[in-house]
Order: sequence, then C-alpha cells, then structure tokens
Amino acid sequence: MSDFLPAEFENRMRKELGDEYEAFEEALRSDRYRGLRINPLKVRSGKTKDESMENTSPEALFNLTEKIDWAEDGYYYGDETPGKHPYHEAGVYYIQEPSAMLPASLLGARPVEKILDLCAAPGGKSTQIAAMMKGEGLLVSNEINSKRAAILSENIERMGIRNAVVTSESPDALAPRFEGFFDRIMVDAPCSGEGMFRKNDEAIKQWSPENVSACAERQGGILDCAARMLRSGGKIVYSTCTFAREENEESIENFLKRHPDFTCLKMHRLWPHKIKGEGHFAAELVKEGPEAVITSPQPLAAADKKKLKEYLKDIVKDDCFEEGGPLYSGSLITFGDNVYLCPAAMPSLKGLKVLRPGLCLGSLKKDRFEPAHSLALALSSDMAERSVNLSIKDSADYIKGLTKNAEGGKGWCLVLTEGYSLGWGKIAGGILKNHYPKGLRKDL
Repeated sequence: MSDFLPAEFENRMRKELGDEYEAFEEALRSDRYRGLRINPLKVRSGKTKDESMENTSPEALFNLTEKIDWAEDGYYYGDETPGKHPYHEAGVYYIQEPSAMLPASLLGARPVEKILDLCAAPGGKSTQIAAMMKGEGLLVSNEINSKRAAILSENIERMGIRNAVVTSESPDALAPRFEGFFDRIMVDAPCSGEGMFRKNDEAIKQWSPENVSACAERQGGILDCAARMLRSGGKIVYSTCTFAREENEESIENFLKRHPDFTCLKMHRLWPHKIKGEGHFAAELVKEGPEAVITSPQPLAAADKKKLKEYLKDIVKDDCFEEGGPLYSGSLITFGDNVYLCPAAMPSLKGLKVLRPGLCLGSLKKDRFEPAHSLALALSSDMAERSVNLSIKDSADYIKGLTKNAEGGKGWCLVLTEGYSLGWGKIAGGILKNHYPKGLRKDL
C-alpha cells in the first residue's frame, strides 16, 4: 500500500485504473508542472533605450518555449519566478496550473456574449474567458465566499478586464435573477480536490469518502441553478479537479436525467500520468435551441460620453471613445465617489452583493477627477495623453512606491513597464509623483 495516499482512495483508484495504477501513483510522487497564460488584453508599445522588445518579452525572460496543447497563450515554465516580477503586477500573464486551463478553452467564449463564471475564485478561468471576449460583452464572475471574492476582484483588475462584474452570491440567489439569461456558463464546481494531491498536501489530509459524496450532492444543486440561467441553445462547461466518478461522470449522468433538454457533447479526463498537468475533468453540456444572434456592442449614450470625456480630459485620448476603444460601450454609474463603466448588457443588480459593477474609472474629489488604478491597467500607452516607460528595475522601484524623474509637461501620466501599462503617476516639476496604490506596494 502507498505510504502517503488514503487507503480507501488508493483501493478505488487501483480498481479503476488496473495496470495503469503504478504509473498514476508514480506521477503523484513526481514534481508538478507549472504554467502561465500570456494575457492578450495587455497591448505592449515602446521600448527602453538599452533593451529591445524581444529581450524583455515574457517568453524570453522566463524561457517560455513549450506551449500547453489545450490552451491558447498557455506555456509551461521551470525554475523561474514570474510571480515576483513587475509584469505580474501589470497583468501581462496569469500563473495557472496547466490542466486548469482546459475548461475555459472548451467553453469557447466569444465577444459580445453574456457569460457567467459561477464559482470563479481566484479568477483563472474568468481571466481566460475575458481574454477570449476581447473586452466586449458581459462577464459575471461570481464567488460565494466573500474573502475569495475579494481576491477574484483583484485579479480581474490586475488583468485589465473592463467588461466584468464581480458578485458574491449563492447560485440559488442568482438563479431567479438571471433566468435564461446567459449564453455560456462556466461551472468549476467545488470538489474533493483529488486532482490536486500532487500539488497540495492539505487536500490529502482533508480527503474522505464522505466528503466525496457531499461534494457530489452540492455539485448537483449548482448545476441545476446553472441550467436555469442558461438560454436555449447555450452551453455549460462543468469541471472539477477530482478523479472521483461520483463527482464527474455520475454527476453529469444524473444531471441529464433531471434535464432532458440538455445533451452532453463530450467528457474530458486529464490524468497526471498521461499529460503534463494535474488531474482534471470537464464536460460540455448544450441546451436545446437555436444559437444566439450576436450583435455589435452599443455605444455609450451621448450624455454619458460627454460626462466621461469631461472627467478624463487631458488624461486619455479621444480615440478611447471610438468604436474598438476601451470606453466606447457601456453605461456610467456612480457608487459613492467612484465612477464605473458598466457593461452594456448588464441588468439591474439591485439586492445582490456586488464587489465590482464594471470597470472603475476613477473617483470624484471636490473639483477634480482622479483616475483609478484599474483604468490604468485597462489602457495601453497610445491611449493616454502622457506616458513614461520604465525599465524592469525602475518598475520594481515604482511598485515599492518610490518617485522618479520624468519629462513631458505636467499632469496625469500612464506608467509603463517595458511597454505594458502598470499604473498612474503625476508629473510636476520634472518629478513623477507615485500613485501606485499603497495597498499593492511591495518589494519584488
């Protein structure tokens, strides 16, 4: 018997895998694989005097040569530390376990759709879905746990996502509010975590047959809520990071019995002894009905556009408000002193716990408007009236909160790290005053 796996788990897996079991256990004892996704929403421009763009690309800096087969923009990395780099703070990439990139790839999100990520924290799948949506449409990212929802919201901001709403509600609370509303729904269900045994010793300690059964029951309820919120012709991708058939194939079979208007296109299994990644399961479910007609995004109302242009005068260029620009579509709302650009398709959220109703543009402070950090991360340098491009070393100093010398007039200035937007500064007297949020400042 194994000296590190629960006996009941081992016995079950031996029966299921037969001759493959030894290879499976050996994989669980080996080193795990690490992955990250390059964020296509971050547009790079400019270069430093001393280094070319190629020398400071994420691919070059972290030796990203091996792609992850099932994820566009996904790469394996080795001993490098991409989490301790200015590019990570700028949202240039998202560090994510390789197998966890499969479900969002299967969802197949498209721009201008209405999409729900029902169990979204910490944000890996939401940020991957948002990249496919290219800033257009509505993404509702929900997490019932308030602390995890706060982390989710931070990651949505860091990746420069402008069309996402972050909520913290139970699936039961959301279902009656969004009946037949969404085109696609991601259900990355809470599970027993067997697929993470190689990665997380705590998952092994917490495992029990009773927990597997409890998870399966809870997953059924979550799937039923998702079915209510999906329009006819829409798609659900259900995923777990467990090997248990009770939580995977049996959950899908039971769901189809309860919902005869659904069809399972395919079920997918990722085994750690067969691929470079952890254990994962995903099922593609389609609801009967025609495909939705995709329409073009609607522009801001004239009054909202006029107001927003006044707020952002001398901060962003007018191109931002033109079709294809980050401030072209949606509606303006004010929460306290903060001004948000909400996705155009967003319905009323009254009565729901909302952490983020859209892209925070900034705050009104007496007679002035102060742009938000989230707006900086959603822009590229050609969208700002002024920008300053820092080297990687100087970017690390900026993230610490240090000031820098700067040229180029005075006023709000978009700070870049090797061409990627990182935050705001304010130029006065040849000095760049640091406006990187104090709560995010750190030593890298």
